[in-house]
Order: sequence, then C-alpha cells, then structure tokens
Amino acid sequence: MAAKGNEEETQLQEMEEEAAATGVEREMESDEEEGMGVEDSDEEDDDSSDDEKENEAEIQRLEEQLSINAFDYNCHVDLIKLLRQEGELLRLRRARQKMSELFPLTEEIWLDWLKDEIRMTEEEPNRDKVNELFEKAVKDYICPEIWLEYAQYSIGGMGAPGGIERVRAIFERALTAVGLHMTKGAAVWEAFREFENAIMSTMQPPPGSVAAREQQELLNTQLGRIHTLFRRQLAIPLMDMDATYAEYEEWSDKDMPETVLAQYKKASQHMEASKPFEEALLVAEPPKLAEYQAYIDYEQQEGDPARIQIIFERALAENCLVPDMWAKYTKYLDRQLKIRDLVLSSHDRAVRNCPWTMGLWKNYILALERHGAEHQTVSEIFEKALNAGFIQATDYVDIWQAYLDYLRRRVDFSKESSRELEELRTAFTRALDYMKQDVEERFSESGDPSCTIMQIWARVEALHCKNMQKARELWDSIMMKGNAKYANMWLEYYNLERSYGDSLHCRKALHRAVQCTADYPEHVCEVLLLFERVEGSLADWDTAVQKTETRLARVNEQRAKVAEKEALQARQEEEKAEQRRRAKADKKAQKKSQRKAGEKRKAEDEEDEEDEWGDDSEQPTKRHRGEGEPGFTGSEELMETESGLFGRKGPGPRKADAAGPKKGRPAASDARKAPEAAPDARNDGTSVFVSNLSFSMEDPEKRLRELFLACGPVEQVRPVFSSKGAFRGYCYVQFQERGAVAQALRLDRQEVDSRPMFVSPCVDKNKNPDFKVFKYSTSLEKHKIFISGLPYSCSKEQLEELCRQHGTVKDIRLVTNRSGKPKGLAYVEFEDEAQASLAVLKMDGSVVQDHTLTVAISNPPRRSDKPDAPTRSLGSALPGQLYGARGKGRTQLSLLPRSLHRPAGLDAKAENGTLQNQSAGSVGGASAAGGSGLDAQTKPLSNADFARLLLKK
Repeated sequence: MAAKGNEEETQLQEMEEEAAATGVEREMESDEEEGMGVEDSDEEDDDSSDDEKENEAEIQRLEEQLSINAFDYNCHVDLIKLLRQEGELLRLRRARQKMSELFPLTEEIWLDWLKDEIRMTEEEPNRDKVNELFEKAVKDYICPEIWLEYAQYSIGGMGAPGGIERVRAIFERALTAVGLHMTKGAAVWEAFREFENAIMSTMQPPPGSVAAREQQELLNTQLGRIHTLFRRQLAIPLMDMDATYAEYEEWSDKDMPETVLAQYKKASQHMEASKPFEEALLVAEPPKLAEYQAYIDYEQQEGDPARIQIIFERALAENCLVPDMWAKYTKYLDRQLKIRDLVLSSHDRAVRNCPWTMGLWKNYILALERHGAEHQTVSEIFEKALNAGFIQATDYVDIWQAYLDYLRRRVDFSKESSRELEELRTAFTRALDYMKQDVEERFSESGDPSCTIMQIWARVEALHCKNMQKARELWDSIMMKGNAKYANMWLEYYNLERSYGDSLHCRKALHRAVQCTADYPEHVCEVLLLFERVEGSLADWDTAVQKTETRLARVNEQRAKVAEKEALQARQEEEKAEQRRRAKADKKAQKKSQRKAGEKRKAEDEEDEEDEWGDDSEQPTKRHRGEGEPGFTGSEELMETESGLFGRKGPGPRKADAAGPKKGRPAASDARKAPEAAPDARNDGTSVFVSNLSFSMEDPEKRLRELFLACGPVEQVRPVFSSKGAFRGYCYVQFQERGAVAQALRLDRQEVDSRPMFVSPCVDKNKNPDFKVFKYSTSLEKHKIFISGLPYSCSKEQLEELCRQHGTVKDIRLVTNRSGKPKGLAYVEFEDEAQASLAVLKMDGSVVQDHTLTVAISNPPRRSDKPDAPTRSLGSALPGQLYGARGKGRTQLSLLPRSLHRPAGLDAKAENGTLQNQSAGSVGGASAAGGSGLDAQTKPLSNADFARLLLKK
C-alpha cells in the first residue's frame, strides 16, 4: 500500500508541475500584452485618477452608511463591488467577512471571493485558509458550482500526504449534497469520474511492458472505483441519463449486470415523471414559487427524504428571502429527518436570511432545546432574536413566551429554590420591563394588552411554587392595566383562586368583578350567586343578591340611556338624509325648470323675429311644467333617474316648432338624435353606466356596442348629448341578460381613446341618494404596499420587475387621474404579509430614475361621505349680491326694474321669487294683478305679474 501511495503521489506531482508550467507561460503572455499597452497608458492616467477619486469617495460614503446601519444588505453588495473594481483586496476581504457574519452570501459573491482568495494565496504553502473559506461557503446554500470549485481546488493539493483521499472525501460530500440535483448534479458525477480516470491513467504500464502483480491490483481497484461511480450515477434520476448509459457501455468491456439495468430503468421512469416539473421551472420566471411548491408536493408524495431535501434546497437558493419556504423546510426536517446537525444548520440559515420573521426564531429555539443544545447557546440565539427588528409588537410577546417556556422546563420545582428558578423569575421581570420600555417606545403599544406574560407567571407561581401571595400581586397589577372591566379576566383570576387559593379570596374576587365588569356583568353575577349557593352562608347569599340586583339595575339604566341616545342619533341621521334627498330633488327640479324655461324663451324669440309685435295685453303667462306642451313626455323624467353615479341628467326633449325648423337655423335636436327607448323597455338591473369617455368620440353608440359585445348581447346603447347635440362623455348600455352586467363591470378603467373608461352599476339616484361605488378597500391591507414618488413614465411592467425581487406580485394598480395620466402612485399586492413587509424594508427610500420612492403598508384613509353643499335658491344671495343659481354672472348690471329695488335699510330678501317681510300696501298692485286671495308675503310672482308691474310704469 505504501508503494501504491508513493507511485500515485509521484504521478500527481508531475501533473501539478505541468499545470504550473502552463500557468507560467500564461503569465509571460500577459506580461507581453501589458508591455504593448504602456504607450497608451499615459493618455488614460488623468481619466483613471478622476475615476479612482470618485470611487474612493463612494467607498467612504458606503462605509459610513454601514457604520450607522450594519443590516443594509444592498449597501454591503455595492461596497464589495466597488472594492473589487478598485483592486483593494485587503479591504475587500474585511468587507466580505463583515457581510458574511450578518447574512448568507449568494453563489456569485462566494465564487468571486473564493477566486480572489485563491489568487492571493497561490504562493503560500498553507492552503488551510482557503479550505476554511470553502467550508463556510458550502454551508450557506446548496450550490453545485461551489462544490465543483472546492473539488478542483482540492485537486491542486493532492500531492501532499493523504491528498488523494482528501479529494475523494470532498467529492463524496459533494455527491451527498448536490448529487441528486436533477439538472446540475451530473456535472459533479462527471468531474469525480474524470478525476478517477486521470489517476488510472498514471497507473498504466509503459507501452510494450507487462504490469506487475501489485500494479495490476492497483489497476483493478481503480477500475472498480470507476465502475461503481457509473453504476451509482445510473441509479439516480438525472437529466441526460441516456448519454451516461451510452458512455458506460462504450467504456466498459463487460456486459451490463441485470441489477444495474433494473436500477437504471427505475431511475429513468422517475426522471420522466419529474421532467414536467423541471420543464415548468425552466420556462417560469423568478421567483417560481408556485412551480417549486408543486415539485415539493410531488416529491413528498413519493417519500424519498433525500430528494425532498434537495428540491427544498433548490427552491431556497432562488427564494432565500421567503419566510414561508424556510418554515416549511425546517418543519419537515424537525418532524421527518430529525438529524441534529442538518436541522440546526437549516434553522440557523433560516433566521440569517429572514431575521424579521419571529416564527423562524421561535422554531429555532425549540429545535435547540429538542436536540439538547447548551443553555448558553439558546440564550445567545434568543438575544439575537430580540435584536432582529420584528415588525409587530406582538412578535416580541411571542418570542418572550417561547424563551420563558424553555426556562420553565429547565426548572426542577421539587426543590424550594434553585438557580434555574431564580433565572426564570429574573427573565419574567426582564420581559415585563422590556415590553414596557423598548416595545412601547417603538410601537406606541405594549403588544400584550391582556398581560399574557403576567398571567403565565402568576400561574407558575401558584401551581409550581405554591406562592399564591405573589400570584395575587401579579393579578392586581393585571387589573390595574385596564383589564378590570372585562369579565373573562375576572373569571380567569377566580379560577386561579378556586384551584390554588381559598374561598375567602374567591368571594372577594367575585365581589370586585361584579362592581367593575362592564362587558358581561350578568355572567359574573351568575357565577357569584352559584358560588354562594354552593359554599356561602345565608348572610353571604343575601349580600350577593343585593349587590347583583343593584349592579344589574344600574347597568340596565345605563343601557337604556345609551339606547335612547343611539335612537336619537339614528333619527337625526334619518332626518339629515331625508333633507339631503329633498334638497337634491329640489335642485334637479329647479335645473330642469330653468332649462325648459330657457328653451321656451328661445322658441318665442324666434317666432317674434318673423311675426309682428302683438298687443301688450296678449303676452302669454308662464305655463307650469308639463301643461299644454305637446313635446312633454315622461322620458325626460326617466332620464333623470338614469343619471348614474355622477347625478347628471340627459338633455330634455326639444320643443317642436309649429311651422318646422327655420331656414338656415337647423334645430339642435336634429344635429344629434339620441336613441330614445320606451320607459318600460329600460331596466336598470341589466344596464351599466359608462362615463369619462372622450367628448370627441365619433358615433359613440356604434363604438360602445362593439366594446361591450363580448360581455353579452346588447339590447341598446343610449349615449347622452347636450342641448346643442354634442356628446357629453357618458352613456347607458343595456344588455339582454342580467349576467352580462358582471362581465361589463370588469371593463372598468379600461383605456379607450387614451382615457380610462369608468363602468359602474346603473342606479336610480333619487331612490338611492347615498349609493357610492368604490371597489378598492379602505382599511389596512398587510399584504399590499403603497408606493409614492414614482416617475410618471414608470409602466406597470417596470414596477412589477422592481417588486418581484421581494416576493410574488399578484396585482399592480397604477393610480391615474380621469384623463388616464399617472399620478406617480401605485398599489402592489403580494402573496402574503411577509413579502409585503420585506418589500417595504427594501424599497422604502430607494431611487428610481432620480425619484426617491416612499413605500409603506397600504392603509388608505377612510372615505367619508361629505355633506352636500346647501342648495342656493334663485335670488338667495347676500344683501347687495343678487346672483343667480349659477353664481356671479359675467355682468354686474342690474336687470331688475327700479320700481322693484328695495331701500338698503330693509331686511327683505327674495327667495324662489317670493317677497318676504313686506307690508301688504307696498305690493298692492302686485296682489291685484295676481288676482289671488293669498297674502302677498307668501305668493310667488309669475312672469305675467312682473310684466304687469312693468306696464304700469
């Protein structure tokens, strides 16, 4: 065996010398290339010096930032890139070491680090430093490339004593770690076989000579190793198994054994079954969580622990910041494999990747206890958890509970006092102080409103330590923290006294509960009466009955007052709602009356242009709406009910001219003929209201019919036009089937003519004045983030590319105005809360196209219905400001006759055409003209009344 080892080492030394000679030649070639470039270097000195100064300033800035916040992952990465670019190898080594202490490094960072260290230590005979670095690298993630690099580096030192066996040991570890990797594992197997083939080539006798007996035994042993490697590989499902099988047939000079064929066929079948999952991973885009989860479920059904482990490791290598994936993996290891080193290392990697996730720390502490870790180790992990920076106050309560449970299980309560018991009590005290100071200062809440930690401490003192006095003190503190009004807290304390205390304290606790409970006083009273019925005397019973009756009477009185107050508020709200409905109805009727009067006057003016002036006494009086108008139909009123969400009404029917339209003056109604439908043919239940359309849309009826045809058969499209025939930008689409409405509502905010089209239900605003449509949530959404400060040019695809680095993006909504232009705001929905929290931590403060982003968990303000502005009636302006319903007009000339002007000192006001606070004598003429017996102070004046007043002057 000694001869065998010496011969192998001699041959390997020759291989190393050849490799070294090749390296020297390459160095000489590189030196020649550098010499050729000396002439050009002078011109680039100035530019390079400026770049070096800028890089050095950036390096100093990054180092200062890391001194403030050492957990800035991106800052670490940027610093390492700059130092490697500048060639600062010593500073680069320190930067990498600092980062590796806080975070697991990615495959790319490790490979760059390893290659740099190998170049730096080429001339050093001691290779232990690089070997230690490789050992750290292979523990972070399961990466075939790092294992291959490790094996190749170890080959360079196989000339040392025991070097060959060390290389083989590293290859075997690599096969155990990544040999089952279906797509990359074959590379490790092939590298191992090439290594063994290279060794066998050094054992071959010279041509023409016969190998000695010992040499032949060495050859046979080496051949056996290669045969074994081939057969082991063929028994594992890997990609391109057929090529490996063909290579083995060509290499081997023996027939394939039946056992090998059977294993090969079985592995091929497994590979074919797994191939769809591998193809899905190949075409999927990162993070591929759904594809990996389907693959994991399949392997768990197959039940091969090694294959389950490798697919979990592959998923985590690409999704190392997904806490749920780490939780599933560690849970599987805890319950199935239960291998101490593997379990604990996986938990350690999990908390280093996702330190903000309390559940991973909690499981880590349990795993350490489960596998018998030292108390010092568990305490150190707990301290790291406290400094991890959880995002919720309740997380600190949970991690403290896990640690206190661990400490409680260490105590031997058969002893009156022990070091473990004192440590447990000290930990309880520290936990309460920590929650009161650190947690409340950070979150403005303790995270433990029901005082769970104090309740556990009180129960431990009562049950295990038989110290009811301490338990009562703790419960007094619990009640002082605002919990005395809750019945369940008093009953919990009562049960504790019932189990470990005495009847005196039970009675005292129930009496206090009756006086203090605010949520369920009846239940507490029943418990007190039941207690006295079983254990109390007659005097105790009488006292309990008196106290419960007094308390319940007071509670009922308070409840009656509250109910009366709520009923009053409800009536007031109903009255306010009724007032709003009436005001809206009056406002609509007033606008309709104004429009109809304007059309009437316009028609009369047109008639007056052709006809001669008639007798003044024959001026027509103002007709009431709908009286004697041949063009008046119920369609105008119906159009008002179809005003949709915006409360607009369509144009009323135009009054037809008796002699037809005037020559050269076509009627506006002829310019645009809006499709009219009979009132009984219109159905709000099968209709949608479409708005925010372009006013310049050509043939809106045809265009919208084409848009909504995919939703279902369209009964009719009713676009709304102005009095001049211009399209007003909204319409009604009525379907033949009610189910088509749901499909149509999905087209809401679809872009039409570069504007978002709004689609909403068709609702009668007169019957439902408070109806609002807002399909987005207005409450806290922990799985969704809100981003502000986006550049206006940022598209949905660019934002998705930015966000999917931190988790699975389910939906993105860019906020735009009514014209479709972006506001620089967006809502991004992730798969779960952890991904959204991670995105907030990573993206908040980041810069995109010179815009600094502000990122937070989505919590929009509640949408409150603002009270309607009071309707201003005709003429109801302030004194000296006689504005109309449309506000201040273009001219300030008074159109009111002087005879109707009031002195400035009078308090009379005009409202809706009614003169108030005026004596009967001052308007006697108007009263007479009106011919009415009503008081002039309350009667409205018609157009005829004003005409008569003018004629009298």
